Amino acid sequence: MQSLKGKKALITGGSRGIGRATAIALAKQGVELGLIARSEESFETVREELTDLGATFVTATADVSQESEVQKAVSKIENELGGIDILINNAGVGARGSFLELSTDEWKKVLDTNVMGIVYVTKAALPGMIEKNKGDIINISSMSGLKGTEGSSAYSASKFAVIGMSESLMQEVRRHNIRVSVLTPSLVDTDFTRGRVSEPRDPNKFMQAEDIAEHILGLLQLEQRIFIKTSAQWATNPF
Repeated sequence: MQSLKGKKALITGGSRGIGRATAIALAKQGVELGLIARSEESFETVREELTDLGATFVTATADVSQESEVQKAVSKIENELGGIDILINNAGVGARGSFLELSTDEWKKVLDTNVMGIVYVTKAALPGMIEKNKGDIINISSMSGLKGTEGSSAYSASKFAVIGMSESLMQEVRRHNIRVSVLTPSLVDTDFTRGRVSEPRDPNKFMQAEDIAEHILGLLQLEQRIFIKTSAQWATNPF
């Protein structure tokens, strides 16, 4: 297992949920962090946690669906950290409703954030990785990217696209010693998914953001000669 100490990681959606949990897990390994989120206020809790850990970190606000905002945010993080070794594309939005109920504006918001957001961030961060001839990119898809379900047409379409994009990018950048992995988690108990079930979730039944963070940590610690292209995470017994 390789050490991550001193590496520099950029995490989108880094202020809460899987992004926040991953930031904390990486900080404990000595990784320097660049976090992107849509609002300045959302960073309050994670800033306090990272400060308590003595972590080195930079925050930047950006709506990942807006390329100009992404470019400014990534440039700030690269300049302040001195580069990016790890990119975790975690930011995402959802929309539930039948195909006819979902407006075209809702469709556009989901695709612009979940697909084009990854495109914009990766285009901004990848040249530096290619120059160093090394890096890691982890894209967060979903089980909805493996199987469509009723009422999730826009979300499923976006997550299917993330898998296809990740597969193609992986083949392109392997020659530069850059590893591209895609995760397809089932339901994770975060702010993003709460409200989709009527009863409180038992933390021993549902996956937690920290579980996904630990999996990401394991992927990154693998020796550089190997990577796991696609991995699915499921709760053992949520029933």
